Amino acid sequence: MQQAPFARGAIISARNLHKSYGNNPVLRNVSLDIFPGESVAIMGPSGSGKTTLLHALSGIIKLDAGSVLFNGPTGQVAVESLSERERTSLRANSFGFVFQQGLLVPELTAEENVSLAAMIAGVPRQQARSVSIDLLNRLGLGQMLDRRMGEMSGGQAQRVAIARSQVNGAPVTFADEPTGALDSKTAREVMALLLTMIPQQGKTLLVVTHDPNVAAACSRVVYLQDGQIVSDQRNSQGGVPASQNHAQSFGAQSQAGA
Repeated sequence: MQQAPFARGAIISARNLHKSYGNNPVLRNVSLDIFPGESVAIMGPSGSGKTTLLHALSGIIKLDAGSVLFNGPTGQVAVESLSERERTSLRANSFGFVFQQGLLVPELTAEENVSLAAMIAGVPRQQARSVSIDLLNRLGLGQMLDRRMGEMSGGQAQRVAIARSQVNGAPVTFADEPTGALDSKTAREVMALLLTMIPQQGKTLLVVTHDPNVAAACSRVVYLQDGQIVSDQRNSQGGVPASQNHAQSFGAQSQAGA
């Protein structure tokens, strides 16, 4: 199958992605382009390939076929050609991640969880601590730097996860159901923070979600079914301003007790 050219200006270009587990095809000839400053919701029924697509674009899994090109700060990188160690380095330095359950280290404090991500990428401890404290302050957690995850609410823990995802200045953040375990009010606040911290700063956000409210807050919605893209549409507000409008409507001024 002839591969379409990669799109000019895209930060991530994926072409003809295929992935199967056993005899079960999960991604079937998926192609898409992601641009700087976009907030892209990836939707679809359970088993449609949403999380697999997120993992393929971020280099977490190896593809059976296809190409993923990342246009990063140091130039173009063909993700599928990297070794496991190189893909780990790419994720640590260029990608941020926010998961449904946070996946934070319960024995560490909020500041230590965020700093750890920077230190893994090679940032000295004191510099990592300084950047982490600044991010946590911006997210309304300045009074909770020394609290462990068991001493925080779900919304507070997700703010720590957001700070961790941004500590290395990642140009792309991948979020897998980041509001799925939260009540509706806290979910709106967390989504507003994601939009404020990422696309409004010219960076790119990809969100796997079942929540139509989360999708409506994004500038673009990609819908998967049976491992294929069946719809790829921009929201009516169009582009990054759509995210700004929704972030404002969510009330991005968050409360530390959420």
